[in-house]
Amino acid sequence: MNRNSYSNFQDQELLILFQEGSEEAFNEIYRRYQASLYLHALKMLKDRDEAQDVIQEVFTKLWHKGDTLVVSSSLSSYLYTAVRNRILDIFSHEKLVVKHQQSLQDFIHKGEFITDHRLREKELASVIEREIADLPPKMREVFELSRKGHLSYAEIAEDLNIAENTVRKQISKALKRLKPRLADFLLAAFIPLAALLGAVIK
Repeated sequence: MNRNSYSNFQDQELLILFQEGSEEAFNEIYRRYQASLYLHALKMLKDRDEAQDVIQEVFTKLWHKGDTLVVSSSLSSYLYTAVRNRILDIFSHEKLVVKHQQSLQDFIHKGEFITDHRLREKELASVIEREIADLPPKMREVFELSRKGHLSYAEIAEDLNIAENTVRKQISKALKRLKPRLADFLLAAFIPLAALLGAVIK
């Protein structure tokens, strides 16, 4: 069956074919909804990369569910709800981080402080180094030139012979990968997220 024939199917027919193991049915679902779901996510997140990440995550989960997928509503409602719920999870996590940062500020303003903060800073630095080492090679190289080499985007672009916009995107993606991985440690240690991007990492 060719691609055009799948494009003529109704959503429910595609869903059944996908649940039966049809990769082309899944591909048609992706082609049919990817763009509109992306715009929906972008409207909520106001960030192109984050919106794209959410869409890829939703479709990846859809693919892995396969024949175990249960859709009680329409396929479109299911997909839009999945995107919205993932974004709400992101918002909830960000609010939790902000809440703990504020708790730390209140703690400091009362004249109290964690006595072993120096040790925690060392632990944080060690965790950061491990996470940076796990970044993809090119992303890690760009990130280290910026944060450790203190080079500007333009200098990194010239040094690596790549576009300055590519440098900016690589650093942005690196920070987005590092933040959630370090969030649990930061909250447990009562170290503000600014420490990740400021003195400790430099």
